[in-house]
Amino acid sequence: MSEPKIILSDVSKIYAAGRGTIVPAVEHVNLEVAPEDFVCIVGTSGCGKSTLLYLIAGLSFPTSGQILVDGKAVTGPNAKVGMVFQGDSVFPWLTVRRNVQFGPELRGLSRRECQRIAQHYIDLVGLTGFEDLLPKELSGGMKKRVDVARAFANDPDVLLMDEPFGALDAMTKERLQLELLKIWEQERKTVLFVTHDLEEALVLGSRVVVMSRKPNTVQTIIDVPFDRPRDLMLKTSADFQRLRRRLWELLHQHEAAPA
Repeated sequence: MSEPKIILSDVSKIYAAGRGTIVPAVEHVNLEVAPEDFVCIVGTSGCGKSTLLYLIAGLSFPTSGQILVDGKAVTGPNAKVGMVFQGDSVFPWLTVRRNVQFGPELRGLSRRECQRIAQHYIDLVGLTGFEDLLPKELSGGMKKRVDVARAFANDPDVLLMDEPFGALDAMTKERLQLELLKIWEQERKTVLFVTHDLEEALVLGSRVVVMSRKPNTVQTIIDVPFDRPRDLMLKTSADFQRLRRRLWELLHQHEAAPA
């Protein structure tokens, strides 16, 4: 069995809120993610889901504990760890093609190779024919497709996604879920995906990490038993709805518990 791609060992992050008050963002989190795994993280607002991604990305640092990626301690941003944020992060002055080419260009690849890589991911996310448009000419869903294409074009080993589809309408979100699944089936990156949407977590993930509040930590991890490749008809199955109900009960059970 291969070594875990990501290891979090007793990780805590505490913020000082003034006047001696401290705010625990995450507490004593232990988690291992295997290479090529697709793990979704769910939980109520304020439970530390996004904080975990920022810590793994090296954009923030734990107060205690250790985070390893490929056996090496995270000490800052790493080119092999990519991130897709909830808001749009496209460069407004660059076309679709140039946005997606940006990472390969930074890596010093030839112009022809940059163009090949960009076109490959533009095609995969369904933006063929829109290569020369600027972001202001795109819908919100199309801009998010550019974000996803650009993230994969950077060729990270690990992709961290922080509610990337959260602001989209239901139909656009579902289309992008299918595009993401298609890309992941081909690329097999290690993905950590934060979402509030329990159905989204079950459609996408191989495992679902359920975060709790007070303490902000991993409550439980659920294996998702559905075969791949998946499609949206999966949501109509009784087994899918039973597992969704179980996740819902886990979240609400903890929130209803006395502090």
